[in-house]
Amino acid sequence: LPALFKQELQNTEAEEGGTATLRCELTKPNAPVEWRKGDTTLYPGLKYEMEQQGSTAELVIYDLELDDS
Repeated sequence: LPALFKQELQNTEAEEGGTATLRCELTKPNAPVEWRKGDTTLYPGLKYEMEQQGSTAELVIYDLELDDS
């Protein structure tokens, strides 16, 4: 069976130039997670940091711009 979200992602408000953290909890621990913005897959680097521990996955977005919404 595929991994599902235990809870929907919540909207997060942050200021331009700041940092935002998005978290999701999955029904299967260590299930592969792919973070996307529309059709674009996000990869770790200066702008994005991804972590996963067990069934919790986290995306941190640095140096926020209006285009990140």
